Amino acid sequence: MSTTLIVSIIFGWFAGWLVNYFADVLPFTRRFSQPTCPECDAAFTWQDYFFFRACQNGHPRKARLWIVQIIILAASVYTWVKPPAKLGYFLGLILILYFGVIFVIDLEHRLILHPTSIFGALLGLIVGTVAHGISATLLGGLGGLLIMLVFYGLGVLFARMRTKRLLALGQEADDEEALGSGDVILVTILGFIVGWPLIWLCLLYGILLGGLVSLFIILWLIISGKYQKNALMTFIPYGPYFIITAALIIYFPKLLALIVPD
Repeated sequence: MSTTLIVSIIFGWFAGWLVNYFADVLPFTRRFSQPTCPECDAAFTWQDYFFFRACQNGHPRKARLWIVQIIILAASVYTWVKPPAKLGYFLGLILILYFGVIFVIDLEHRLILHPTSIFGALLGLIVGTVAHGISATLLGGLGGLLIMLVFYGLGVLFARMRTKRLLALGQEADDEEALGSGDVILVTILGFIVGWPLIWLCLLYGILLGGLVSLFIILWLIISGKYQKNALMTFIPYGPYFIITAALIIYFPKLLALIVPD
């Protein structure tokens, strides 16, 4: 194994650990703090947490921890071998770390936190300016913001109609939203990162991917007999799908060229 490749493995493992740490503490404390066990709320010692040991009451760590570690490690090695154009390895790895934190937190908690949004906006401006210049960066952010504001408004109207329908059926209304303000902020940040006009492609394929996954979920519920026609609708988090499509645009440009030829 190349000595230089070992560097990407070390940094990738540490980046995966950071993604897991941020996903374990930020949704609950909104700051850097000592992680606790999700099963019993017992505080981990830093040594136990760093070496992936069970909590003091014997509860094992989540499977997500190992999945994230492996994926981020593989992404780090790939980025070392094929760094994104103009960004290089280290800026590319920081971007992977940000994508990972947003992906895991939104998937598990349906939250896009303000601290991560502030960091993401600064990172997005830096990445976008380095990758494709300040004009395309700002236009991408503006385009993402305006497009998502339209979708957000439609989502608000849909939520109101859904609430009326639930009340008419005698069911209790909830506060579910098709799209939240965090999604609007996230797509604005992704607009900075991928620039204009690629932000519209990021949105299009993110929505299509989310819809495809939703279709498979519905089919699985029907086949397993767990689907209930009058059950409360559950909205899926769209942040992870936008993250996936943005990552494809940044890290797999040849795949993008096949989809949208010049």
